Amino acid sequence: MASKDFQHQVLRYGLTTAEILYRRPDFQSILQTYVWQDYDLWPKFPALKDFLSFWEKSLEGPLFSVTVTHSKLIKPAELRAVDGVFRLH
Repeated sequence: MASKDFQHQVLRYGLTTAEILYRRPDFQSILQTYVWQDYDLWPKFPALKDFLSFWEKSLEGPLFSVTVTHSKLIKPAELRAVDGVFRLH
């Protein structure tokens, strides 16, 4: 059986990383950073949206900004012609 992560990649999920800046609940003038990473679908990011919804409902630190990067890990193979043969003895 293939791993859950591999199954997500085959279903066109990609590795999504979000850098979340939020204000500290006790010191609103101080920003803190949190890095979230999971497999998610581009461009709607349902898993990230669920996490941010949970954050806003359950955690006290108000969100300041979210920066998202996304990479598909399974890509078409790169092929190139080779015009020589090397033999090792």
